[in-house]
Amino acid sequence: MSNTQTFIVVIVLMSTVGWVITTWIRAKHGYPLDSEFGGKVIRDLDDPEAERAINLLSNENQRLTGQIGRLEERIAVLERIATDPAERVARDIDALR
Repeated sequence: MSNTQTFIVVIVLMSTVGWVITTWIRAKHGYPLDSEFGGKVIRDLDDPEAERAINLLSNENQRLTGQIGRLEERIAVLERIATDPAERVARDIDALR
């Protein structure tokens, strides 16, 4: 096999492996897949297991969104404490006692 033929075979193999990896990642994360002719592969939407998974993920998303909001509030308080003068922080702590 000449260098040119080897190069062509390597290019074809690289593109095929890239396509397989991309399709696997998309399928693993629930993204729609492309068919052979460029159309989308539609999953069965009446599948009760898929509906259950969607509901679980939606609930988890809401929970995590709330948790992020609470963490942002806590970070804002810590930033205020870190940037405020020491006297004001000491007065605020004494006022809480």
